[in-house]
Formats: sequence, C-alpha cells, structure tokens
Amino acid sequence: QVQLAESGGGLVQAGGSLRLSCAASGRPFSTLAMGWFRQAPGKERESVAQISRSGGQTDYADSVKGRFTISRDNAENTVSLQMNILKPEDTAVYYCAADARGYSVSYYTDYGMDFWGKGILVTVSS
Repeated sequence: QVQLAESGGGLVQAGGSLRLSCAASGRPFSTLAMGWFRQAPGKERESVAQISRSGGQTDYADSVKGRFTISRDNAENTVSLQMNILKPEDTAVYYCAADARGYSVSYYTDYGMDFWGKGILVTVSS
C-alpha cells in the first residue's frame, strides 16, 4: 500500500499561482510513477499531469500545458505541482496519485493510477 498526503491548496485569484505538494510513504518512492488529477464540481475526474519514476518523462493535459509543472524529489519522497496563471476553470479538488506497475506516463493519463490521496481543494476566484 501507498499513503499519499496532499498539501498547499487554498484560495487564489485568477492569474495567481499555487504550489501543491504530495508526500508519499509505504513503498520506495523511486519505484512509483506519480501524478495529479482533479475533479471539478459536477464533472468527472480528469488527468492533470504525470511524471515517471525517474522524473525523465512527463505528460500534461492540454488545458494546463505551459501553465503547470510537475516535479519530483526522490530524496524527499515528494511530488509537486506548480500552478501558474490560474484560471477559474482550474477550480477543483486535486488528487495526488501513484502507481508501481511501470506503465508509460501516457497510460496513466488515459487510465489512472492505483493509489490515491484524499484530495485537496483549489479555488480560483475571478
């Protein structure tokens, strides 16, 4: 099992920035691909960004490309999501996710991951 704990959410004005972090435990962090997903009110959960075990490969939703950056620190067992130029449509509960099966980041974009955090709310006001 993998335990995931998100932090860093909150309320921000449109155009602003937030940084989400996720601490992972339960398995060696370097064996886990990591990702962020989000679910807006009344909508299905969608992929935001994924990063491979080494950090060498990433994948982003078209809606966040150029604004969001996913990164990981294998020494600290954390993954982060830097969110810039936030828009009201970015308002959602953001979930940290992890997977140990060794698939490609694009696979996780399409099919999700095995382990999930509880989620953290990000609200962008207009």
